[in-house]
Amino acid sequence: MLKKQLVYWKTQLADLNVLELPTDKQRPMQLSYRGSGQTIHLSAALTQGLKTLSQKHNVTLFMTLLAAFQVLLHRYSAQDDIVVGTAIAGRNREELDNLIGFFVNTLVLRTDLSGTPSFVQLLSRVRDVCLNAYEHQDLPFEKLVAELQLQRDLSRNPLFQVMLVLQPRQLQAMQLPGLTISSLPLSNETAKFDLTLSLVENSEGLTGTLEYNTDLFNAETITRLLIGHFQTLLEAVVEQPETSIAQLPVLTPIERHQLLVEWNATQTDYPKDKCIHQLFEEQAARTPDAIALVFEEQHLSYRALNAKANQLAHYLQKLGVKPDTLVAICIERSLDMVVCLLAILKAGGAYVPLDPTYPRERLAFMLDDTKTQILLTHSALTGQLPIFSGLLVCLDTCWVDLSLESTGNLRCHTLSNNLAYVMYTSGSTGVPKGVEICHYNIARLLFNNPYARFDNKQNFLLAAPIAFDAATFELWGGLLHGSRCIIYPDRIPTFNDLEKIIKDENVSILWLTASFFNAVIDEKPHILSSVAQILTGGEALSTSHIQQALNLLPDSQIINGYGPTESTTFACCYPIPKTIASDVTSIPIGRPIANTQIYLLDKHLQPVPIGVSGEIHIGDDGLARGYLNRPELTAEKFIAHPFSDDSGSRLYKTGDLA
Repeated sequence: MLKKQLVYWKTQLADLNVLELPTDKQRPMQLSYRGSGQTIHLSAALTQGLKTLSQKHNVTLFMTLLAAFQVLLHRYSAQDDIVVGTAIAGRNREELDNLIGFFVNTLVLRTDLSGTPSFVQLLSRVRDVCLNAYEHQDLPFEKLVAELQLQRDLSRNPLFQVMLVLQPRQLQAMQLPGLTISSLPLSNETAKFDLTLSLVENSEGLTGTLEYNTDLFNAETITRLLIGHFQTLLEAVVEQPETSIAQLPVLTPIERHQLLVEWNATQTDYPKDKCIHQLFEEQAARTPDAIALVFEEQHLSYRALNAKANQLAHYLQKLGVKPDTLVAICIERSLDMVVCLLAILKAGGAYVPLDPTYPRERLAFMLDDTKTQILLTHSALTGQLPIFSGLLVCLDTCWVDLSLESTGNLRCHTLSNNLAYVMYTSGSTGVPKGVEICHYNIARLLFNNPYARFDNKQNFLLAAPIAFDAATFELWGGLLHGSRCIIYPDRIPTFNDLEKIIKDENVSILWLTASFFNAVIDEKPHILSSVAQILTGGEALSTSHIQQALNLLPDSQIINGYGPTESTTFACCYPIPKTIASDVTSIPIGRPIANTQIYLLDKHLQPVPIGVSGEIHIGDDGLARGYLNRPELTAEKFIAHPFSDDSGSRLYKTGDLA
């Protein structure tokens, strides 16, 4: 009989997956048994509700508790294959009349939660799993482990990491001649598994203990899981058992409000109804003689920049540029580059930045995708551009004609929800896609947003290519606040040139990619010592480099900035404290910046509990209009906002986990 049971268990436990629960601490290389416990009490009313549900669907109370516990583990781990161990007391069938034949064995209960079944449907699956396990319960657990020849892993139990025990009433205080069997209290200092939930039914309901490994979990996490999420889930299955397990509530009402409302209360006033060029014109009127742009030995004041941009804008309007007209710009770094960007906006259009270093095929795709009829460039670049059927405007050769145009501001018919630019990003597929950014998206990034200081005392370094959305922060963050914007002369910064320009121009705020930031800290950290605000990001930050930077740059505020192009440069920012703990393993991306919402959701768009991994979804005023000429992709990535009463509100699915 045992041989037949072994065959069953080998089949049942083939290709077993490890349960990857989110933990507060990194799992030690070798399993420790340090533990603690917290008590749980389920009221008599809730217990009776669970028993009634069990009776209605022809399952035991244990099966219902197991199904709910596995749903919780499923929601925590995002895994469909959930394995839980349990202890079962019985009598060896070959020795029914011999007291020595009484034993406690461990069973492995493996349930498939795929396909988002209702809880009632899951109960049926759990019943089958349990009944089959009971039919094959005689094989000792130790023999099963030995026979399976599992790969040795010192950091965890070989078959399961979580255990659930419902102590039968008849074993709570069984008496035999000369012998009393009663339950032993769980130790508060040891834990054989990651989690062990032990429950006992009594006149007051269900009571018990959740024993946990303290090398993995903090006490507050266990409190949320046990007192909050498990009880919330149990109450829900009693009230709505036909609900999909993906939709059953796990969060307590207080926690749900905190995650969805309190932590997204980021609204501030900003000039939402004004266009970027209007905001620039207002700044130029306030500080006409202040230096706006610096490029090598050349300077332009706010008055001069405004006048030159107006001349080009009048010309572009005569060419038919109006709101949402796309105008391409492929130009080397120069004063003309910024004049073109501003002029396109003033004319009412939206700029499409093309990097001169892109392959000709990529440039051709973008020009064809935008259907633009105007391309602004320099004559030196015409030889490397693809064939273009529209009008090619070479700024370096046509300024004589442009100088005849008016220097006055244009009449503006553009609204803040018109396009400001279309920026191409490859994304995961490698096929370029144009992200449509409106004027108010940019204003939301730069006004009344305290993740950085914006004022006329700053000297911004424009180092990013204008085809990269960090340039949105660098350029307009400077020009809309009366700052000086220093154009880095080359496309790729070098240590020596960066050191010189920071020193010569007194740069006070800049953005560096995480990889270049790391390189600077490794090679020449002192060149950043005078920079008051250093923003970095684009990928996960290196904790070791941040530790070094905090020690070497005591006068600098380092800010971790996160955000896809679709959310207009930044969605979250984290001003890194001056000191961080030596055992920190990652740098947070922080909280949503002003007028931005961040939700961590599972694949069913349910908010995940604190400490559980979920996909970042971004909402509110930073969101792009969508993807140019890609309605299906836009609908896939920009979804209806599930937590908003506004029918037009959307969330952007980033694909990033946090």
